[in-house]
Amino acid sequence: PRGFTFNNDGTKMFVAGFRGDDINEYTLSTGFDLTSTVTFVDNFSTVSEDTDTRDVKFNQDGTKMFVLGKTDDEVCEYTLSTGFDVSSTVTFIDCKSVSPVGEPEELEFSPDGTKMFVLDQTGNDVNEFKLTTGFDVSTASYVQTFSVDDQEANPTGLAFTYDGTKMFVTGFSGDDINEYTLSTAFDVSTASFVDSFYMTDGSYGIRETYPTSLAF
Repeated sequence: PRGFTFNNDGTKMFVAGFRGDDINEYTLSTGFDLTSTVTFVDNFSTVSEDTDTRDVKFNQDGTKMFVLGKTDDEVCEYTLSTGFDVSSTVTFIDCKSVSPVGEPEELEFSPDGTKMFVLDQTGNDVNEFKLTTGFDVSTASYVQTFSVDDQEANPTGLAFTYDGTKMFVTGFSGDDINEYTLSTAFDVSTASFVDSFYMTDGSYGIRETYPTSLAF
């Protein structure tokens, strides 16, 4: 498993894996609570579009799904006949290159889908794209890059707050969550480092190495 996300109320969880090249759907009896009953529902294969699946994200109502692939360094877009349900009719739309990203690891969107962000494990940076039509990857174009190299030499996970004024990056090298503030929402050129939370620090009761993704 490499990437994951939830639906809006946390009653569904989706996990992307690069060995199975699929998106796995689970239900949670209590939203955002992994101690509640978590049940596997179904999976959707992405192998026809890319053979090294890294992450999955959705638009706000779950009727569009976006899968990040490493083999061809691309984001692939699908429509779902029922929102947040990979067992409904899933239709492939298009794939878009995420160049200049060399090794894509994690994918994020702004809430309106007019900005897309791809974490590059090779470049140790966050790459920002603009979409002239929200959640339409065919309209995406590269804007700029923000380096996280001073904090993480092997970044694998990326997340933003809903208003885009905070960004979080995790990775293999530091085994930590690095927090940044953005003076302009969803503009990575305005990001500045704040602090780190070490997942291997036993005083917090957390002992985790090689984290690959994060979500709030």
